[in-house]
Amino acid sequence: MNMPSATSTRPYLVRALYEWCTDNGFTPYVAVAVDGSVQVPMEYVKNNEIVLNVGFEATSSLNLGNDFINFKARFGGVSRDILVPMERVIAIYARENGQGMAFPLGSQQSESGTSAPIAGVPTSAPSPSPLVAVSSSTQNTLDKKVVQLTPPDESQEPPKPPSGTRPSLKRIK
Repeated sequence: MNMPSATSTRPYLVRALYEWCTDNGFTPYVAVAVDGSVQVPMEYVKNNEIVLNVGFEATSSLNLGNDFINFKARFGGVSRDILVPMERVIAIYARENGQGMAFPLGSQQSESGTSAPIAGVPTSAPSPSPLVAVSSSTQNTLDKKVVQLTPPDESQEPPKPPSGTRPSLKRIK
């Protein structure tokens, strides 16, 4: 029998973890691998990655679709339109405890071997499932790229606030 091509599980898992975070009072964060298809403020991108707060209080008009995550958010007081292709999402997790899920990067490859930007409409290439079987030689390559999300170490001392006096306001009548 010919089985129809299944859609990617990534958007469903992202929505499920987003819902889990909000139901439990956590702040959902999304880590994104940035390329030409991602519309984010580039001044906040580091090492071709950006972490976005997609919580209710940080976003407006949030849409977690099958192909894209899009919303409006303020960066430095300026409202920006954010557009992230679902295949560029590399993790979703709770800020408070680091629990969540990381995904393999499902980039679309052009003939030159570089990531192809998406112009307007995404191509229908499904992104890989987060549950994949890999050979031992491939695993060695993946081990170098895996990001492990862990909660903060409780035994370490919290950072000390800056020394000095706090600024204060004087009321002038």
